[in-house]
Amino acid sequence: METRTPHRLAAAATALVLSASLAACGGNGGSTADGPVEVNDSNNAGAMADYGVGDTFQASEPFTVTTLFSDHPNYPYNADWLFWQEIEDRTNVTLDATIVPMSDYEQKRSLVVSAGDAPTIIPKTYPGQESAFVSSGAILPVSDYVDLMPNYQDKVEKWDMADNIETLKQSDGKYYVLPGLHEEVWPDYTLIWRKDLLEANGIAEPQTWDEVYDALVKLKAATGQTPFSDRYQGKNLLGILGTAYGTTAGWAYSGGVTFNEAEDAFEFSAQTDEYKDMVTYLNRLVTEGLLDPQSFTQQDDQALQAFRNGNTAVISGNSQDPSAHREIMDQNIGAGNYEIGKGILPGGPAGDVMTNSRLENGIMINANILDSPNFVATMQFIDWLWYSDEGQEFTKWGVEGTTYTKATDGTRTLDPGITYVWMNPGAPKKLNADYGFSGGNFAYGGTTDLLQSMFAPEEKEWQERMAAEREPAPVQPPYPFDDLEREQVTLLQTPLKDFVEQETLKFATGQRDMSEWDAFQTDLAGRGVDQYLEMVNTAYERAKNA
Repeated sequence: METRTPHRLAAAATALVLSASLAACGGNGGSTADGPVEVNDSNNAGAMADYGVGDTFQASEPFTVTTLFSDHPNYPYNADWLFWQEIEDRTNVTLDATIVPMSDYEQKRSLVVSAGDAPTIIPKTYPGQESAFVSSGAILPVSDYVDLMPNYQDKVEKWDMADNIETLKQSDGKYYVLPGLHEEVWPDYTLIWRKDLLEANGIAEPQTWDEVYDALVKLKAATGQTPFSDRYQGKNLLGILGTAYGTTAGWAYSGGVTFNEAEDAFEFSAQTDEYKDMVTYLNRLVTEGLLDPQSFTQQDDQALQAFRNGNTAVISGNSQDPSAHREIMDQNIGAGNYEIGKGILPGGPAGDVMTNSRLENGIMINANILDSPNFVATMQFIDWLWYSDEGQEFTKWGVEGTTYTKATDGTRTLDPGITYVWMNPGAPKKLNADYGFSGGNFAYGGTTDLLQSMFAPEEKEWQERMAAEREPAPVQPPYPFDDLEREQVTLLQTPLKDFVEQETLKFATGQRDMSEWDAFQTDLAGRGVDQYLEMVNTAYERAKNA
């Protein structure tokens, strides 16, 4: 079920008009066949005349912006959140939100965009997910209008992100998603270990996946139990393991291709020796009883329960997980009877590498915004909320003096009556559930200082280790498809991905013997992999030459 709820974010402001110079320069083009959409008096209602980096956006007259809203079950939507009221005080804007349960969000997003019924702002869109909507003209080519977004442009330039932005471009040279921007590479997911069990059995923290295997062997011998039962249906495990092996899988599957620098061409990942070696490694873990085969099919709660009850010794997770684990393990196992923590991301045949992206999930914008009298003001509002230092700190920490305090050295401290992740456990209020801050629809990206401002001391230490001991994996070059190619690729890519995931699971869990790997390659050939790969490399060559 979905609901539409208006949030009154209005406050009186002095009427302003956009300066003549802005009206004269206009936008950089649009999605219409008639050419660039000019910025003029018909579409700059509510805009600030001299809005720039560091300015707080406040509309010169009230207006409404519609937005899709992914409703998280752990902090469900609340019309009374301070988040809405504070934006009212600062921006003079009304957000009219279409509330969609998180579990249905991607499907609902596709339906409303395809039907032309999408709200103006469409958040929680990861780069690449917008491609399916480009040819329909339903979403805005935002790259044409970033001249209206000074904070966004400032961060792209200041943080030297041109290469990252290049990966967003479609075959027309434009991009259609505004991503979250991180100042530096941000690793997060890794393996979380029972460090007390490692120490008790004389096992050093594993630095490589080979050492992970050795550690699991010793833990199984010591406990008599399968030491590793994972969550995320194996997709995170495949993602981080694939990176270490120099291939793509799981959450890092992307288009299912890996760039071969020596050949200056893409290969289909599941056809490479690196992918086979990765699957062989997983098969060995399962065959020897070190990894629960249900890791690839079970619900997260099953893996979490096994780890938190002390039945397993390792699980994958991110920076927010240790504190969540401890809250329950203190009850199940007893505080002081265990020790857990994130291990360094294991290295592999590809070296001591980690994720390379500084782009986060972001937003699409409905192309109908070009017909809005508040077009310019809306772009300024988006720029302030998602890309200004003020807006990013606000969406993450809330209101200074109310939800947190900030020392002269910049250190932020959450109000003692409010809890979030590891901070102030047991406090009566939650920063996200009771106030609406640090939610997934608005709070992502920003400076490294802001990102790490909510990290527990152990997470900051882990980040420092990762920065010192791991290197970002190479960024793969873009291969944007044109409209005709995209239609053909969709017909090939989706069934290929489903088949690769299905057979990878079979090989990893022993349902299909590794001796049948050549037969798997034959099956791939029969499913159009050569045609797909030719289209990828054609698109890559075209983009490279352009």
